[in-house]
Amino acid sequence: MKGDYFNNKYKVDSARLSDWDYSWAGYYFFTICTKNRQNFFGEIRKGIMGLNELGCVAWKYWHELSKHYFECVLDEFIVMPNHVHGVIQIIELCRDGACPVSTKYDQHSLSNMLGSFKSACSKTIHENYDIYFQWQPRFHDHVVRIGQQYLETIRHYIKNNPAKWYRDRNNII
Repeated sequence: MKGDYFNNKYKVDSARLSDWDYSWAGYYFFTICTKNRQNFFGEIRKGIMGLNELGCVAWKYWHELSKHYFECVLDEFIVMPNHVHGVIQIIELCRDGACPVSTKYDQHSLSNMLGSFKSACSKTIHENYDIYFQWQPRFHDHVVRIGQQYLETIRHYIKNNPAKWYRDRNNII
């Protein structure tokens, strides 16, 4: 950071690939954290994640994403006490000029999809629970471009995340 400011605050440079369009077909690994890594979604016991009602909200809206974004194929996903990890595959809907009418001009980006997920979770939680819930303003993402073995490594990491919870330096209980 070079001391650049935006609205009298430090401007954080984007970690995103500058030459990549995040609506392009491919696999995307992401992590979304709750504000201040507060544990909202349940707890881990003996290496198994037990979802509470808020965790079930996150689980529900993850599974509804592909109903709203036809180019979104859901892959591995887990709700942790203070974050979620997942893999989304974005597929190309228009091949050889044959596009479904409803999607012809609406190729959605990873940000659109995850913003919708965060918004749906927040709205439901705020309307139904007497709790001050917030997500972190951004999310971490990684374009999976290296190959199938790397994708399997990410899937394995997500599946085994609860077993490693107590060794995670970012785990704040």
